[in-house]
Amino acid sequence: MLLYTLDLFGTAVFAISGAWLACRKDMDIFGAMVLAFVTAVGGGTIRDVLLGATPVFWVQDHDYVMVILASTLLSILVRRWHERIHNLLLISDALGLAVFTVIGVTKALAFGASPIVAVMMGVLTGCGGGAIRDLLSGEVPLVLKKEVYAFAAMAGGALFVVLGPRVGVNEATLLSVGLILLLRSLAMYKKLSLPRLDLPPIAR
Repeated sequence: MLLYTLDLFGTAVFAISGAWLACRKDMDIFGAMVLAFVTAVGGGTIRDVLLGATPVFWVQDHDYVMVILASTLLSILVRRWHERIHNLLLISDALGLAVFTVIGVTKALAFGASPIVAVMMGVLTGCGGGAIRDLLSGEVPLVLKKEVYAFAAMAGGALFVVLGPRVGVNEATLLSVGLILLLRSLAMYKKLSLPRLDLPPIAR
């Protein structure tokens, strides 16, 4: 129940980030709805289709759609405050990433996926929606930048796969979520990043 509640919370946070990006890109309310929706459930939708878990989760549980609609409308109404609560949104986004990743790994394992595929499904669940959002809005996806984001999800997902059979699902969930939050916090506040792959210019 706690994981489901956190899942809905992460859905709301991701929807808000999508709607606010639409506002910054001067989109209309329909554009805000589209970005909010793909950010919140895009990764999980692709995961379910790849795993054959159809109908996908938000079709079976309409709470997700209601949360997205409510979050989008709220974010539009309070869009002038987005700078004041930017740090809070970043922390909430990190929590959403952590929870989405664990849920993705758990669902993949339940459908018989191998450990490495389960980790990939976790990363897809946590990062896929944001990547689609960035592409639709003309931004370079965050997962392709040097900032620690997808790597944090990958590390947390791998930790869950390794620890799950040994310490139990609940303990593995807490440790995995904690690791992702730690890595994202270091990335945000200590400017931790992966090495850049700089190539010398090609001689002409």
